[in-house]
Amino acid sequence: MRFTHLIILLNMLVFLSCKQQKLNIIKIEGKQISINDSIRSNSEIDAFIKPFREHIEKDLDSVLAYAVGTYSKTDGKFNTAIGNLMADIVFEESNPIFNKRTGHNIDFVLLNHGGIRSIISKGNVSTRTAYSVMPFENSIVVVGLKGSKINDIINYLIASKRAHPFSSQLQLTIDNDYNAIEVLVNGTPINNSKTYYIATSDYLYNMGDGMTFFQPNEGAFPLDYKIRNALIDNFKKVDTINPVIDNRYTQTP
Repeated sequence: MRFTHLIILLNMLVFLSCKQQKLNIIKIEGKQISINDSIRSNSEIDAFIKPFREHIEKDLDSVLAYAVGTYSKTDGKFNTAIGNLMADIVFEESNPIFNKRTGHNIDFVLLNHGGIRSIISKGNVSTRTAYSVMPFENSIVVVGLKGSKINDIINYLIASKRAHPFSSQLQLTIDNDYNAIEVLVNGTPINNSKTYYIATSDYLYNMGDGMTFFQPNEGAFPLDYKIRNALIDNFKKVDTINPVIDNRYTQTP
C-alpha cells in the first residue's frame, strides 16, 4: 500500500512540474508561395464551381440600361457627370426608405471623389458596371447635422478643390479666390440652428477621406442599403443614362 502511495505521489509531482513549465516561441519561419500558371488546376473543383461561375457571370453581364456617353470622374473640375449621377441616385433610392422609417427627408447626399473606381462606358450598362464603379461594400448612412456643421462641409469641399459628388439639393457658388458666395440647401440659405439630414457612406461617416464633420452629430441612421445596390436598383428602372455636368457647384468668372 505504501508503495502505491509513493507511485501516486511521484505522478502528481511530475504532473505539477509539467503544468508549471512555460513554453516560449523562439523562432517563426515562413515562405512565400507564388500563385501563378505553374499551379495546376483541379478538374474536380473546376467542375464543381463551373455552374456557379456561369450563373454569376450571366447575372453580372445582364443589361440593365444604356449609357449615351462615356463618363469619368476626371471630366469636370467642380462636379462631374458620373459623380452627379451617383449622388442623385443615392438620394432617389434612399430617401423613400429614410422617410418611411423616420418621417424626415434627406436634405442632400455627399460622397467622395475617390469612391468612384471606374468609368461608365458608352453602351450597355450592366450589374458588372455597378460593381466596377463601386466595388466596395459601402452602405448608406443618414446623419443629422446642425446647419453650423454644414458650413464645415462647404469649407471642406472648397479646400479640397476636387469634384466630390453631392446631390442637386445642394448648390454651391464660389468666387475666383475660392470664397463661398452662395450656399443653398433645397433653394434656401443654411439655417445654423436647423438639423439637416445628410446621406453618405459608412466609410465617410467614420471620418474617411478626412471628413471629420460627421462626428459628433444629431443622430445617425444606417439604412442597411449598399451604394452599389442603389446603383443597380436605379439602373433597372431607367432605359437610358445621360448624366451631365451642371451648376450645382460653380465658380464665378
